[in-house]
Amino acid sequence: MAEKKKKNGAEVSVESYKNKIVTFLRSCNKRLMPLSELETKCRTKKSGRENFVQAFEELRNEGVITVRKGMKAALCSKLGFKCAEITRLSRTFGFAVTEDGTEYFIPGKCMMGAMPRDRVLIADIPSRSGEPEGEVQDILSFGSSVLTGVIEYEEGSLYLVPDIASRNHMIISKSESVPFAEGDKVMAEIVYRGKRHAEHKVRITSVFGSSDLASACAESIIASSGIVSEFSEDVLKEARKISEGGVQEYSFNNREDLRGLPIFTIDSAESKDLDDAVSVEKTAEGWLLGVHIADVSHYVKGNSALDKEAIRRGTSVYYADKVIPMLPKELSNGICSLNPNEDRLTLTAFMELGTDGEMKNYRFCKSVIRSRVKGVYSEINSILDGSADGDISAKYECVSREIALMDELADILIERKKQRHAPELETSESKLIIDDSGVCCDIVPRERGKSERIIEEFMLCANEAAARLARERKIPFVYRIHETPPEEKTAALCEMLTKLNVEYPHFQEFKPAHAAQILENVRGTDKFEAVNMMVLRSMAKAKYSEEPLGHFGLVLKDYAHFTSPIRRYPDLAIHRIITDVLAGYGDTWLAKRYSGFAVNAAESSTAAEVRAVTAERACEDCYKAEYMKRHIGESFTAKISGVTEFGFYVQLPNSVEGLVHIRTLPEGEYDYSEPVALTEKFSGVSYELGDTVRVLCAAVNVSEGNIDFVLDEEEQ
Repeated sequence: MAEKKKKNGAEVSVESYKNKIVTFLRSCNKRLMPLSELETKCRTKKSGRENFVQAFEELRNEGVITVRKGMKAALCSKLGFKCAEITRLSRTFGFAVTEDGTEYFIPGKCMMGAMPRDRVLIADIPSRSGEPEGEVQDILSFGSSVLTGVIEYEEGSLYLVPDIASRNHMIISKSESVPFAEGDKVMAEIVYRGKRHAEHKVRITSVFGSSDLASACAESIIASSGIVSEFSEDVLKEARKISEGGVQEYSFNNREDLRGLPIFTIDSAESKDLDDAVSVEKTAEGWLLGVHIADVSHYVKGNSALDKEAIRRGTSVYYADKVIPMLPKELSNGICSLNPNEDRLTLTAFMELGTDGEMKNYRFCKSVIRSRVKGVYSEINSILDGSADGDISAKYECVSREIALMDELADILIERKKQRHAPELETSESKLIIDDSGVCCDIVPRERGKSERIIEEFMLCANEAAARLARERKIPFVYRIHETPPEEKTAALCEMLTKLNVEYPHFQEFKPAHAAQILENVRGTDKFEAVNMMVLRSMAKAKYSEEPLGHFGLVLKDYAHFTSPIRRYPDLAIHRIITDVLAGYGDTWLAKRYSGFAVNAAESSTAAEVRAVTAERACEDCYKAEYMKRHIGESFTAKISGVTEFGFYVQLPNSVEGLVHIRTLPEGEYDYSEPVALTEKFSGVSYELGDTVRVLCAAVNVSEGNIDFVLDEEEQ
């Protein structure tokens, strides 16, 4: 008890010193006060000096006070200093975001060697652009000391050129490093911090391989993103136990037996984690659509090792020909996957749809199914367009009637979406072809046929039904929301459309119908791709939320992610909630059990999705650069996909994108009409968003995922 009192007294004493320090510095006529004077004013006794020092350091770490040259203290607010976090760095500058969300541009010479995620003090300096510009005054705390980069040889020594810093050569502590060689892509750790990036010292902790190989660079990206490839032994042990137990008949108790229905899956040929199957029948009132989803929540119990790992990962990660699954393959490819001709436990959504596709009613049930066949998109597309050969027709004979019905129902649902004025935005996705040695040998546009549309529409129905159930019951849930675009983004969109001479509807509040009309106005013209991208970029980012805020892009009041619990945690989370709803638990009990869970699942799942998408795109860029390395010097037809003050970006038909730098354009003085066109003042030659140009592949950097193009001579 005496020790506890002493501890509490010390805590009060430290807090008291903090108040005194702030009070004296605030009342000081000068901005700075010598530390010795401050300590005297606080009347620090020898026995209490330890608490004074602790109080001072806590205030300094909090960014409340700072120490300047000559050992003088000051309130940061008096000096105009602000707390901020370094968010990103480039070769010659960086950015920091203050606690109020303001982003500051930091010139390289003003960085003080700060690295991403460092917490710093910054001061305003004169801006050259009109945007906030600052200078780092002090580093309060270090972010991660781990970074990736490439080993380069210069002036007789090997250095690390980091991926996320100012590209300065960092000194390598060879005695502390694993073996490495010139050109390696590596992981490193900062062991000494200097006042400039070039003064930092690092040790190499792991080597991924040659920086000319996209596979090595992708491994680096995955590792630096904090995405874990391997599962712990505890998680694997749980997964193996579940897998070895198999699907037991006692698990069929209190489940509807749907094994007699013509249910089947439709996925890509290479898919192994089959988490959704469908069934459909015509009724006197319209349609009965069944969407049957793998009952992952039956196996992955709350707070188990599997569940903790799943929420930490949040999602499966897909890049090139690789998958980093959210759940071990014993579950994702095994007992949970709806493999054909095997009994599988499912959570089913039955939806009664009118002849016009309107959802009249819905119900959920625990079920057991036996998929008739593993459907493949390309094969079913050939059935629908009449090009299927005899083998394919025979494979799907048992569900041929259902395929025809699904095609008919999908047309109704697609038409209903149009009537809601949902904007038909298009995204250019590509498929990377990887050879046996792991190198990208081709890139082809990812085709989206009718069967892909069918499954998309059916999954949308099930997702809507799940969200409607939760909203109507007012129970905790994880919704997929897409909010109205920010006003500043829609204003910028209108400005760009005006510059491109594209008509758009005038509005007080931007609605989905306005986006749909803008796209319709340019559909079929050479401006469609550019306008489509502009509308897409004006949208808010979809995310997860515990609040039912609706989905702007789909024009739906109710929406959630219900259909992919093998690869997305939000789906698994709401399966767990719906299971307890079906078990008869009351709303009060559900609120008590799941309110905090829903908030945490939404926040962590959104963060995991952003992390995964960012890493996937970066990996894909490396593979695209690797492919283009074989085509340096070749000519391509491309479209201008983005315009900046330093040049413009072009995109090839296979989705490869690269930069045509302004320094490679014909000599002249260029005006930048943000962000639509780059025009030479005297000749009037203009490079406008959406224009078609001929370009040559000039240079490639696989490690950075960058491709440089120059205009073909015909264009100059």
